[in-house]
Amino acid sequence: MCFCLYLVTINKGIVKEIMAKKNAPIPKSSKTNAPLKKSTNENSENNFLIVGMGASAGGLETFNDFFEIMPENSGMAFVLVQHLDPTHKSLMVDLIEKHTQMKISEVVEHTKVLPNHIYVIPPNKDMAIFNGILHLMDPTQARGFRKPIDYFFRSLAEDQMDKAIGIVLSGTGTEGTLGLKNIKNQGGLAIVQEPKSAKYDGMPRSVIAANAHDFILPVKDIPQKLLQYAKNRKFGTNKKNSNFDSAKEHLEKVFILLRNETGCNFGDYKSSTVIRRIDKRMALNQIDKLENYVKYLQKERDEVLKLFNELLIGVTGFFRDPEAFEALRKAIITEILDKKKDGETIRIWVAGCSTGEEAYSLAILFDEEIRKGTKKLKVQIFASDLDVNAIGLARQGVYPETIAVDVGAERLSRYFQGEKSTYRIKKEIRDQIIFAEHNLIKDPPFSKQDLVSCRNLLIYLNLEAQKRVYTIFHYALNTGALLFLGNSESLGEFANLYSVIDRKNKIFKHKDVITKKIPDITQLFHEPIQINTENSIPIKIQPRENLSGITERLLLATYAPACTIINNEGDAVYFSGNTGKYLQPSPGEAKLNIVEMAREGLKTDLRALIVKARKSKKTEVRKGVNVKTNGKFETIILKIRPFESPKNYEGYYMITFEEMEQIEATTIEVKPAQTHEVSEMFALEQELIATKEYLRSTIEELEVSNEELKSSNEELQSSNEELQSTNEELETSKEELQSVNEEIVTMNTELSSKIDELAQAYDDMNNLLASTEIGTIFLDAQLKIKRFTPPMTKIINLIQTDIGRPINHLSSNLIYDGLSNDVEKVLNKLTPITTSVKSGDGIWYKMQILPYRTSENMIEGVVITFVDITNEKQLTNELKTAKENYEHLLEMSRTIVYTQDKNLVYTTIGNIQPNFQFVKMIGKKDSDFYSKEDTARLEELKLEVIKNKKTIRKNVSLNIGNTAYLYDVMIRPILKNNTVEGIACTLIDITELHEAEKNIAKLKKNSNNGPKSS
Repeated sequence: MCFCLYLVTINKGIVKEIMAKKNAPIPKSSKTNAPLKKSTNENSENNFLIVGMGASAGGLETFNDFFEIMPENSGMAFVLVQHLDPTHKSLMVDLIEKHTQMKISEVVEHTKVLPNHIYVIPPNKDMAIFNGILHLMDPTQARGFRKPIDYFFRSLAEDQMDKAIGIVLSGTGTEGTLGLKNIKNQGGLAIVQEPKSAKYDGMPRSVIAANAHDFILPVKDIPQKLLQYAKNRKFGTNKKNSNFDSAKEHLEKVFILLRNETGCNFGDYKSSTVIRRIDKRMALNQIDKLENYVKYLQKERDEVLKLFNELLIGVTGFFRDPEAFEALRKAIITEILDKKKDGETIRIWVAGCSTGEEAYSLAILFDEEIRKGTKKLKVQIFASDLDVNAIGLARQGVYPETIAVDVGAERLSRYFQGEKSTYRIKKEIRDQIIFAEHNLIKDPPFSKQDLVSCRNLLIYLNLEAQKRVYTIFHYALNTGALLFLGNSESLGEFANLYSVIDRKNKIFKHKDVITKKIPDITQLFHEPIQINTENSIPIKIQPRENLSGITERLLLATYAPACTIINNEGDAVYFSGNTGKYLQPSPGEAKLNIVEMAREGLKTDLRALIVKARKSKKTEVRKGVNVKTNGKFETIILKIRPFESPKNYEGYYMITFEEMEQIEATTIEVKPAQTHEVSEMFALEQELIATKEYLRSTIEELEVSNEELKSSNEELQSSNEELQSTNEELETSKEELQSVNEEIVTMNTELSSKIDELAQAYDDMNNLLASTEIGTIFLDAQLKIKRFTPPMTKIINLIQTDIGRPINHLSSNLIYDGLSNDVEKVLNKLTPITTSVKSGDGIWYKMQILPYRTSENMIEGVVITFVDITNEKQLTNELKTAKENYEHLLEMSRTIVYTQDKNLVYTTIGNIQPNFQFVKMIGKKDSDFYSKEDTARLEELKLEVIKNKKTIRKNVSLNIGNTAYLYDVMIRPILKNNTVEGIACTLIDITELHEAEKNIAKLKKNSNNGPKSS
């Protein structure tokens, strides 16, 4: 079961700095600083949700989208953590406040978190929260190694627990995953942006791969989910969990549903742990009553599985708590490796292994120590857990690149194989571990182990379940083997079963002792394997006893005195013979203390003799002890003998009760007692002797008790000093906990991504320029070549080694000598130059010289581009030739060609003739240079063409100046999508032709009239 408690890992000195700064003065510039003295109300209630939002690349745009939707009165506080350039002032506050009505400010030291506020981390600072107050620390790691998001998320989880919300948004790398997992496992809400909606999906995908989230949502849906969650998740100090306290039967129904579905009995869990998880699931499903949640579980099987996964606390890490692992390493050498012979196998059980980090850590630790020695030892590790998904991940042995901080470079290179963005455990270590789905309380344990590691599992179990687990571990361990517990766990009443190796780091050594506190291991598992065979006949097997055994049993029953065996506490563990004459159980609760069971007359002597035997460690005898048996007194000899062997029974004693008459009958002839010999004096002497013995034994017992009390007092004082020392260490030296120095890994990831992006952009630019076949060359301020594109080699003879050479040192294929002068002119005057140049192979280029400007508007050289315009040049020449031919043709045919729009405004004119200044006609109408009569005739024809969309040809007489000309006019419509957009007209001057025709007609007429007149 994944119960491992994840101690919040914050950088060294964080708690010390926070405690030192708690009484620091408040900066006046902060609008949201905490007052020096809190009000009573503020101290009693801090019942609002604090939302930590982490983002990297693309985060600003995501923040803006989020706060555009988030209402200003949500009752929550928002803390924004983003990777910022430590050398520049952040503008996040100014940019985000345009998208929200909430108060937003950059965090300063000792800032009290208030609802409906937004807090932004400043550049070059690490930020943590303690008692609801934000504190800033100078980074302890170099730039690129810091992880401010994980750093804050982990402190938020530890400080606010189930009132914490973590949101991971757009960004590259894997930061935020470990911090969000902390928030989820402390009972808080974990949300990740949907990767498809993120500009950069590295961080969201890392969270999803680690299963560290509750919801995957696009940014626009996150505000609504937060409001729903806050509405149903109430935190009140007066009625905390009141609905659960009054509904115990409903809680038991939840346990039944979980047990039926998963086979796991969560009734063994501490109720506070279960209640927090159920409360969270109810809030997520918007259910306010436990009884309604029970009904919901009955209907929705998926919700049962989600609650089951919620209750599985699976936080772990490689070499978590390095100091404890260092102490274990020293114990391994002395207690395990030195005792193993060459070729033997070391057996280890990791209970509650989660995703396998602890099991692999132990395998690495043992491998390192075995390599240092000369023995060839094998290691076999059994790693068990109830979580099937966690076991699946552990079997793969693949972990994110962020483990580099915990593992270290040397171990990483030796025991891991680097992949794209992950590390895979090497086969030599993976083969040492067997991962198994296993219920620690329900399933039979592994046995004959040299080490059992169960770190911070038991803190989630109730007392009865803890007792069963300790019984299982004692059974599983070999004598002298090690038990490795978590920092928050203790052995309690089972401390006598182990000797202490390192109390601080909770490393204990198994002792082979027998005590009544350990129940039979077979009683813990009530499901025996049943083997059924057909037609089988039950056979009752009687135990066989040989003749020597029968003889010994008869002799013991007939001649041996009654005896009993007691342990060091005075409890009877074995009886032999007729002890009922001397011992009788006291009424009430069953007790096996030998003194309390003694009959009248025996208690005083028995107590005194036990104390004496404990002190002397030798056999002690007392004769003449009078015991009242069956209404009369019998005189016996009482003997107490300590066990000398075997060592397993050290501290045990055997007490024998021998009848006085039997002993004396074998050695002395006893004369019958006469009544006159028993005098009153003898009776008084006997009573006095008994009284003196009783007083003496009482005094000895008091002295022993005083010594025990002194010893106990010293132990209590020692324990008190140790607890005080531990308390001081917890309050002032939390830096001894493992620190998380993950920023370098994160920033390396960020830089690698940026380099990849830069390389991609460089490739895109090169491919773009290559596809356009534009030759480009970049020169610095000294006119030296910085870089160039491949097409440039056709224009100027360039090779890669020419970078850094002046441009005027290179030969050019251009038929152009002014390149150097033009470049210097642009660099000096900052005026671009554009011209056409021709190369020696006949190719024409459009050359453009521009100044090279940086993002800060600084001139650091020039850029020269060459665009191949050979085809354009040819087309230009062909068009020019065609135009000339066209104009010659029009001039020869004395034809005027022009176009007009729908408003009869001239747009183009062709073939300039001396009759008109045709160039001046563009933009004008016929009325600007024709008479009213001529204008009316022309416009009538043109409007008819526009109206009917048909061509008209007609001879029209026009007066130009003082001369009348006759033109053959043809007008046709200009159509586009069957709509008239204008007209095209041709005017052919037929004045001379018309005059010639008239003259010819006149001549013909004269020739016809001539003969008649003659």
